[in-house]
Amino acid sequence: MTATKGLEGIVAAESSISSIIDGVLTYRGYNIDDLAENATFEEVAYLLWYGKLPNRTELSGLISQFNEYAAIPGAVIDQLKTYPKDANSMAALRSAVSSLALYDEEAQDMSKEANLRKAIRLQAQIPTVIAAFARIREGKEPLAPKKFGSISESFLYLLTGKDPDKVAIEALDKALVLHADHELNASTFAARVTVATLSDIYSGVTSAIGALKGPLHGGANEAVMAMLEEVGTVDNVENYINAKLAAKDKIMGFGHRVYKNGDPRAKHLQKMSQELGKLTGNLKWYEMSIKIEDLVTGQKGLKPNVDFYSASVYTSLEIPRDLFTPIFAVSRCSGWTAHILEQYENNRLIRPRAEYTGPSQQKYVPIDQR
Repeated sequence: MTATKGLEGIVAAESSISSIIDGVLTYRGYNIDDLAENATFEEVAYLLWYGKLPNRTELSGLISQFNEYAAIPGAVIDQLKTYPKDANSMAALRSAVSSLALYDEEAQDMSKEANLRKAIRLQAQIPTVIAAFARIREGKEPLAPKKFGSISESFLYLLTGKDPDKVAIEALDKALVLHADHELNASTFAARVTVATLSDIYSGVTSAIGALKGPLHGGANEAVMAMLEEVGTVDNVENYINAKLAAKDKIMGFGHRVYKNGDPRAKHLQKMSQELGKLTGNLKWYEMSIKIEDLVTGQKGLKPNVDFYSASVYTSLEIPRDLFTPIFAVSRCSGWTAHILEQYENNRLIRPRAEYTGPSQQKYVPIDQR
């Protein structure tokens, strides 16, 4: 047996949920460009779970379920209030999602119908958890969910207490569509490994959140914004990036393990970044990003990935930097749970082997002789 570092190039599962073939991302066979331009996140979530786009009645039914399930148990809100005000937002989300299982009467029901209901509940409740945590740490009371037409609209209201404008809703909705699934990425694989033991769906999503937390996965968009804030102005970009490249430092938001000719999702977020910059009257972050892309792509041949422009999009929506990755989790929950349901349908324990590189032929030495 020979190890493949990072399992690169290894096909570990069969899936009908999403694909990346020749640099083209599809959900259930629908090109991401088509979905990003035309579909809502609720349509995409339905597509991932049910394998088809919903009709009006089916979509209305799903939105009604999201509204019905959006509230979280009071005990979970009380738990959030005990977290340190400076707690890592992804650590807070990970803990809260795990605790949601304690208050779900169907948590241990492994029937297909119950697991689908739990997937819908998780999708509805994760935005509420994030918004509640964000408000609590600011000394504000969490808001009770209202009936809205979309998860994007509901989340922005729960976060700010104000009815969001149409452009903000559409921008966040498109970001959720673009992040919904991405084949066997690290967090999705973590979820499938967990539930392959026949653990419950909450355990699978909690594992996925733990994987998403890392800066080489979901945390990359936070790192991009930190870089933009460090650069400060468009005039500082060239010196900053050239110094980073000369020192061979990693520049977050560029390159991808799977995409060699550019991430197809990045162009949609680039356009959104520009539009939101114009709307808010602050194009600084967009202009800095464009200049960084020109330098990095020109000198290193690396192209931006989905994380690069999502940073300026979320900043233009006045979302705190440390909530970028939790918002990623809002979107990716749809994909995680779709993969979890698929894993349950045709399960086999995921148990790879390791190439042993340690010493051999060792003999036990009594403790007094060591």
